[in-house]
Order: sequence, then structure tokens, then C-alpha cells
Amino acid sequence: MSALFEPYTLRSLTIPNRVWMPPMCQYSAAPEGAETGAPQDWHFAHYAARAAGGTGLIIVEATAVSPEGRISPYDLGIWNDTQVRAFRRITDFLRGQGTVPAIQLAHAGRKASTDRPWKGGGPVGPDAHGWQPSAPSAVAFDERHPVPTELTVEQIHEIVEQFAAAARRSLDAGFDIAEIHGAHGYLIGEFLSPHSNKRTDEYGGSYENRTRFALEVVDAVRAVWPEDKPLFFRISATDWLEEAGWTPDDTVRFARTLKEHGVDLLDVSTGGNAAGVRIPVGPGYQVPFAARVKAETDLPVAAVGLITEVEQAEKILANGEADAVLLGRELLRDPSWARRAARELGDEVHVPDQYHRSV
Repeated sequence: MSALFEPYTLRSLTIPNRVWMPPMCQYSAAPEGAETGAPQDWHFAHYAARAAGGTGLIIVEATAVSPEGRISPYDLGIWNDTQVRAFRRITDFLRGQGTVPAIQLAHAGRKASTDRPWKGGGPVGPDAHGWQPSAPSAVAFDERHPVPTELTVEQIHEIVEQFAAAARRSLDAGFDIAEIHGAHGYLIGEFLSPHSNKRTDEYGGSYENRTRFALEVVDAVRAVWPEDKPLFFRISATDWLEEAGWTPDDTVRFARTLKEHGVDLLDVSTGGNAAGVRIPVGPGYQVPFAARVKAETDLPVAAVGLITEVEQAEKILANGEADAVLLGRELLRDPSWARRAARELGDEVHVPDQYHRSV
């Protein structure tokens, strides 16, 4: 058996292969009305196609724990029962194809209230369904974004509870894995990094204080998430800043703590918290960060970052650099990438009965 198609077990859950789909926002939910934040036909078709293509695990895109936590007015949310009911259609289909359904729980922080990328992605105001973003500190992401409102301690505690409530609803919606979004310069990542966190209270300053909010969220979610179901955490392993940012050393240190708090796997990405930084993008450019966490801690990792070729993905796993690979853009281009990879490697993957003529 190839490394890519070896099943992987976390707690009591077995994922059929190591070809996983990361969260990728579709910006296709209704911005207002009864269906605000609920998945639509587009979401069902999008995720169903990748499940039918043999993907072992699908992490549904960043799903906001509150209306103000959305990246855009067109993002998914899981703060009400209407959204829960709409998600069940997706999770039922994924499970029926042998794919494990997961969800990423998120709060966008100072990068909230923006337009869809194909509309420029700039900040939007109340006239375009927008709102005032909040953050650890009153520091704007860049010159285009508004200065966010600094969260009070009481508001921080409320957001922790929102994550816990979202986790409960995610369970009701049929998800088997919850992932906490701590990457890409959104709220949790903003607290982690001294670049965006300028607080002087118990949530800012020292490493211990800057990680406090993230750990409170983890503890709150883990407390309501079943003991037999895995919990993931997505992190940006570096801000790509030469100074005053979150670093790979911080990530390794934090990974050990996350494991102690019940996190089962670290989804390792980079960047997103500082505007204008230079990132050396290339095939597998983020894999070394995952590999370092795997080598220096006991926490399993998944690798991302321009993983496109079958041989490349197989080598990452065979070399012990990661426990799974997450294919983003490549799965957008080819929903049946897993099936093609299985053919190339002489392995097997789930194929719907309706598609057996293609085998």
C-alpha cells in the first residue's frame, strides 16, 4: 500500500486515506435573510464532487462562530439551527461516499467585513452588508482596512463561548472533526502574534499571555467535543517577518502545549497576518514547517502549500515529513485527484457505483 492511501486513525476515527481537502472559502452564502451563513446548492455540489472523487477527509471552509466573525458577508456560519440543518445535507453525502466530514471554526477578527475576492476583496461597510471589525488591538491590517475595535476582556470571553456553541452545533450538523482556525491573520492568529497583539493585559505581551485566548478556545471546544472525535488546530507557522512576529520556534513550542490541551493534529500553514511580506512561494514551500513540528514534537501534522503532483505528495508522507497532505488549488482544478493518484500508485480508493465505468 502506498503512503497516500494508508488509512489513518485519530482517537476512534479512521480516515480512509491521506489525501485531504483544506478549508477554502467559497464566498457563496446569502449575505442577509433567513439563509444568512447557511450552505447553498453551490456548497453541496462543491464538496460532493470532491467526496465522489475519493478525497479521504474534507474540511469545510472557514465557518464563522458569529455574524461578526465572517471574513465576508458571503461566508458560511454555524451560529443558528437553520445553518445546522443545511449542513446535514452535506455531511450525510460525504459520509455516504466514505469521506470524513470536518469543519473549520473561525473568527476573522480585524480582517472581517470584506468583499468577495473576485470583487476586489476590499473592506465593505453597512451599505454592502458590512460591519465594524474587532481585534486584540486597535491596529489595522493594512492601509485599506479600517482600524478595528479593541476587544474588551468580557468580549473575549463571549467569543470563547461562541466557539464552544459552534462546536456543539457542528456535532449536531454531522461533522466528525472540528478544526480551530488559528492561522492566516484571523482573530486567534492575531492574538498569537506580537505584530498584531499590542495588549498590555493578561491577553497580551508575553508568549504565555498571547497564547491564552487560543488555549481558552481549545479548552472550551474540547470540553464539548466528544472524547472519541478528533480536534485539529490550524496555524500559521511564521508571519514571515524578520522581527516582532510569530516564529517557527513559537509554533514548535505551542504545538507541544496544544497536544496537552487535547488537540490531535496541527494543520500547518504560514503567513496572512502581516501585509506586504515577501513569501518564497514554490512547490511544497510550507512543508518544512510541518516537518519540523513532526520531528520535534509528538503532535501529528498535515502539510499544505502547492502540493500538486502524486509523486510529490507520496514522497512527503513516505519521508515522514507529515501524516497527511492537504491539497487546495489542485482539488479545485481536479475534484478526482485522489482517484487519479490511486491509479498512478497502483492502489485503490472509493469509487461511486455510478462511476465504475471510469475505473
